[in-house]
Amino acid sequence: MLDDGPFRRLDALTASLEIRAQSASTNAELVAAASASAGTLAHLTVLLTHDQTGGRGRLDRSWVAGPGRAVAASVLVRVDAVPPAARGWIPLVAGAAMTHAVAAQLPQHTVRMKWPNDVLVDGRKICGILAEVVPGDPAAVVIGSGVNTTMPAEELPVPTATSFAVLGAVADEDALLADYVGELDRALQALAGDRGASAELRGAVETVCATIGLEVRVSLPDGSTVVGTAVRLDEDGRLVVASPSSEQSLSAGDVIHVR
Repeated sequence: MLDDGPFRRLDALTASLEIRAQSASTNAELVAAASASAGTLAHLTVLLTHDQTGGRGRLDRSWVAGPGRAVAASVLVRVDAVPPAARGWIPLVAGAAMTHAVAAQLPQHTVRMKWPNDVLVDGRKICGILAEVVPGDPAAVVIGSGVNTTMPAEELPVPTATSFAVLGAVADEDALLADYVGELDRALQALAGDRGASAELRGAVETVCATIGLEVRVSLPDGSTVVGTAVRLDEDGRLVVASPSSEQSLSAGDVIHVR
């Protein structure tokens, strides 16, 4: 427990909070620690840094931010009580939790989630999330998030990105991460208590998902592309894309909002 410091609210929620001056990848380090712990690392163990030098996003993309420009945090969650068939919802409820946490600090902006879990402010990405199952322990999942905080416009990695600084705001990182972790934990309890994703939980995720209702182009891991309208999420959290001839449920892919 931290006696003082910038993350007192977050620390009060977690089983263990470690703040590193630098980390190559908070996800990689926490996955390795969980794997080495033989199942003893506690639920809501968090590793945090403001200087991540080798972060990764989905599809093994690199995630790079200068020292102090973003906050990277990874949280270990234990999902033994969540039915395996419902675990596909874990990345989505994490994205929804972060969407709400960011929105609480940017009330004058539109904050939504791009499936499965990128957080967008006014259509531009401010946060990415990556969930990874711990090898050898399928009931342990590490969920990493990277939020652009003080990053100036000239350092944004792509034109479709943004940051709190670019929006003229100062992030309260303790409130942001405490809100996120608290809602994530409640959502996981709901997944377990309902023995799966209830209609209410699915509806709550769909409500914040900007992808639903848009024309999309989805690049799949095998190199193929699906084009159509994102119409809903199915019972497993997959994105259902409809074209004039068919519907496809996609469990993974790189989504571009066409319009």
